[in-house]
Amino acid sequence: MAFGIDRTQLTVWKQRVAAGEIAFLTHYWLDDRFPNAKTVTKVGCSDLRKLEQWCTDHGLNPRYIHRRQPFPHFDLIGSRQKEILAKEGLWDQIHKFGLE
Repeated sequence: MAFGIDRTQLTVWKQRVAAGEIAFLTHYWLDDRFPNAKTVTKVGCSDLRKLEQWCTDHGLNPRYIHRRQPFPHFDLIGSRQKEILAKEGLWDQIHKFGLE
């Protein structure tokens, strides 16, 4: 279950993903499989080669890309989430979701 974002933010993320950009969408999230995770960042891109390279460049295994069309994405969770958001300069998402 996702919450903490609005329809406009989701629409912009979808548009950027569809355009072949690397796009980030962080939201609150509850999933019994990850009881300690309260947020997730979806890193999406419709260009799978570009998304695979992005994963490799950040030391992430591209095998875990959710290849769901039309919005393929990689889920960032936990300490790597904050680390990569900071590396990408996405401090607004870090602050909004209390990832400091």
